[in-house]
Amino acid sequence: MSVVKPIVQTAAGNTLRSGRDLAAAGLIDADAVAAADAAARALPIAITPEIAALIDMRDADDPIARQFVPDPSELEAGDEERADPIGDRAFSPLSGIVHRYPDRVLLMPVMTCPVYCRFCFRRDGVGPAGGALTEAELDAALDYIRGHDEIREVILSGGDPLMLSPRRLGAITAALDSIAQIEVIRVHTRVPVADPGRITGELVAALRTATPVYVVLHCNHPRELAPAARNAVRALVDSGIPMLSQTVLLKGVNDDADTMEALMRALVRNRIKPYYLHHADLARGTGHFRTTIAAGRSLMRSLRGRISGLCQPTYVLDVPGGFGKAPLGPDYVSQDAAGGWRIRDWHGATHAYPAPAAGGTDVSR
Repeated sequence: MSVVKPIVQTAAGNTLRSGRDLAAAGLIDADAVAAADAAARALPIAITPEIAALIDMRDADDPIARQFVPDPSELEAGDEERADPIGDRAFSPLSGIVHRYPDRVLLMPVMTCPVYCRFCFRRDGVGPAGGALTEAELDAALDYIRGHDEIREVILSGGDPLMLSPRRLGAITAALDSIAQIEVIRVHTRVPVADPGRITGELVAALRTATPVYVVLHCNHPRELAPAARNAVRALVDSGIPMLSQTVLLKGVNDDADTMEALMRALVRNRIKPYYLHHADLARGTGHFRTTIAAGRSLMRSLRGRISGLCQPTYVLDVPGGFGKAPLGPDYVSQDAAGGWRIRDWHGATHAYPAPAAGGTDVSR
């Protein structure tokens, strides 16, 4: 993609972008600078002042630092890991478009982010060098959407679409709003927690269209919902924009029931409906972040009785190779030999549920 500098606003404040910056901020030791810069050759470093302020310098295993400060483990790629772990490329007919499911499409107008998560599944494509779509590329992407009547939902992703200027973002949402078959516009973003100052009245106005817009916040730890982030979320929700969340299950960050419960409760308190809990993808150099699927299922089972259905995300795996998302949630039901059912409750106890009476049918209602 070509870089079109006027489209993308620079990050506010002094974003940390190098090993030397991290050392000066006290986030790494001086003898770790070279290793951090080596990791940055695969995925850039970017830690905004807002994220840096959340890091507990007294905790060597701080969950916020773990997400954003490079680790030497990133230089070790497992045989199972892939440059394109969820198979985007096979479903990208032109720049900025990924069309995996019939009724929805990803539109990626920009490949820069306010922060770079060290577990990023698009780590081979994001960064300042990724730039933004040119006018011609964006027009072609919009024409593709117009030409496919089966598309009902457009997901703005990247990169982070809220890195666009309000003027540019508004032009894109207006163009999508004018396409008759589009029923929903979704915006996937880290900005409200990573760079909340970007959520201005002008940006919020750019998201107001007749076509419903949903903002999906990427948030992995309850501390990310700091006061400035909560204010940014409030500005969006108070304007009438519904919000969902997506979280990545990360070892050492949120892979315990207490942390996950606190995160889901904090999201709901801020009027954000938990949507997806993603099993970490097979991106290169990210093995130190991945839990087992069994551990994820156990975690979801423990949440069932601790928090309400409103707080429950759907635990999913994006099947490697481009086969889409599959739910991984724990099982609660099995059939017995007589045709009845065994149902497991949230305590782990099982209970009999009878087969239908003679002549009846067991039909879900």
